[in-house]
Amino acid sequence: MIYNKSKATKRFSFNINRNTTAKKAGSNTVTIATHGIPGFYSAPTTALTMTVKEALALQSFLNSYLPGPSVDPVV
Repeated sequence: MIYNKSKATKRFSFNINRNTTAKKAGSNTVTIATHGIPGFYSAPTTALTMTVKEALALQSFLNSYLPGPSVDPVV
């Protein structure tokens, strides 16, 4: 089954491409790309591509060290 999803913000584009039946290395990838906005980055466009396995490791790292949404207690 082929799965392709994209999301874009003002500064970044996020893409995921998965093929659950593919056995070829590198067929399941996640890409994070910057948009060429003057004043934000030294290069106009930069992209980082990683495997889904590497992206899951990044997600685990971020979940461990970045706080989740704060919830105010009900008074």
